[in-house]
Amino acid sequence: MRVALETRWRRWALAPAAGALPALAFPAPSLWWWAYAALVPWLLLLRSAEGGRRAAVEGWLGGTGFLLATHHWLAPNLHVFLVVVAALLGLLWAPWGWLVRRLLAGSPGPGRAVAAVVLVPSAWLVIELVRSWEYLGGPWALLGASQWQVPPALRLASLGGVWLVTVWVVAVNTVLAVLVALPRVRTAAVAAAVACALVPAAAWAWAPRPEPSGTVRVAVVQPGVVAGPDARFDAGERLTGELAGRDVDLVVWGESSVGYDLGDRGDLRERLAALSARVGAPVLVNVDARRSDRPGIFKSSVLVGPQGPIGDRYDKMRLVPFGEYVPARSLLGWATSVGRAADEDRRRGDAPVVMDTGGMRLGPLVCFESAFPDMSRGLVRDGAGLLVAQSATSSFQESWAPQQHASLAALRAAETWRPVVHATLTGVSAVHGPRGEPVGERLGTDRSASAVYEVPLASGTSPYVRFGDWTVAAALGALLTAAAVAAAGRARRGPGGGPRPNSREWLPPTRTAAARR
Repeated sequence: MRVALETRWRRWALAPAAGALPALAFPAPSLWWWAYAALVPWLLLLRSAEGGRRAAVEGWLGGTGFLLATHHWLAPNLHVFLVVVAALLGLLWAPWGWLVRRLLAGSPGPGRAVAAVVLVPSAWLVIELVRSWEYLGGPWALLGASQWQVPPALRLASLGGVWLVTVWVVAVNTVLAVLVALPRVRTAAVAAAVACALVPAAAWAWAPRPEPSGTVRVAVVQPGVVAGPDARFDAGERLTGELAGRDVDLVVWGESSVGYDLGDRGDLRERLAALSARVGAPVLVNVDARRSDRPGIFKSSVLVGPQGPIGDRYDKMRLVPFGEYVPARSLLGWATSVGRAADEDRRRGDAPVVMDTGGMRLGPLVCFESAFPDMSRGLVRDGAGLLVAQSATSSFQESWAPQQHASLAALRAAETWRPVVHATLTGVSAVHGPRGEPVGERLGTDRSASAVYEVPLASGTSPYVRFGDWTVAAALGALLTAAAVAAAGRARRGPGGGPRPNSREWLPPTRTAAARR
């Protein structure tokens, strides 16, 4: 009894450690190749669980470890509440743990092994889909996002979004686990491994590509760490003024670059208009302030030209839980006393906006909205030729967060065939072209500077923009089909595992006429 208990506790300690391993594939370590094997220890642990319930518990513990490792930089803001949130969301992996054991435990035949290569990634994708809901924290650390610097994986993203990349990465891990643990089905596993290798190769060779359609000169202004909204505005103004004579088409400031509503502060509005006239290009700023024409605090992208603000402003629609609002504040408001949660909830915008600069149409995103594939896809469908993400990660300056956030620009660019400018207050600022390729230098967290990028534009509609989240539909279809087949099999076997009483197997043999005589 004591040995069994010690074994159980040892496995329960190993589960979160195994679940945490994929975190190394994301920035800042960015060991992208590690993602292909990072799940194998966890899969092998689940396969060897004593029963389905134990596997579900180890799936939950591993999911908790995964979330804590990939979101550890939130600890200064959420403190102990990060553990609570991770444990609650970690429950999403409990059914996945059960499924892994159901498919891989014992000595499965080739059919079950091949089914695992399809169903284990499909179930993981459903987990990512559920936790990507904005009210559950959003799609941060999707496993496919670890491949942001791998060109063949970015080509896959243009076909099925980051979801397709996730399915492929988990499939590779599942194949490796089968090869390690199930020598009886090694032939089927090798065939599955070849198929996994051919998927990105085929995409690289035959997937459609964006058509180049010129370039645009975009300047990113990154003031660095400064104290207070006035000093931040002054730094942005100074760096923007240095762009005069550099023939830029657009200047982009980061999130919360203006701390006052321009309707209330005519002096700031005039200074921005004068800057636009001086550099010969509109300036896209981000206002983080209480609105003068509506109640509440909004984060808004505002395009300013020589005559003042141009067109509609965009109010951020998807807010960061706890950072910009507290979900169910009457119940969870205590989070403000143990961490740096929002004292007052920001207000949400009503609709996305595509802005027209006169020479291009741009789609603004604010902060972690760049993590949502559907938002950038929607802007491109509405006609945006350039995506601009305005961000500020100064609260997490020395953590992995700035690099993780900047890496998302590569995924959104590859998915939509549109370049993405990721502009921040304090780094990391980056630009990626229509295939997800990096453009120019990155501005790190130690920089206070402006930089001009020759950004390539592209035409055409990517398969992901055209067909949307078909990968998610395929994964759900595979799981539902498998569930239906399993249910039909149970129905044929009957309540005790044998044939049903009304099946032909329960009927006595028919007597022939000779026998009756």
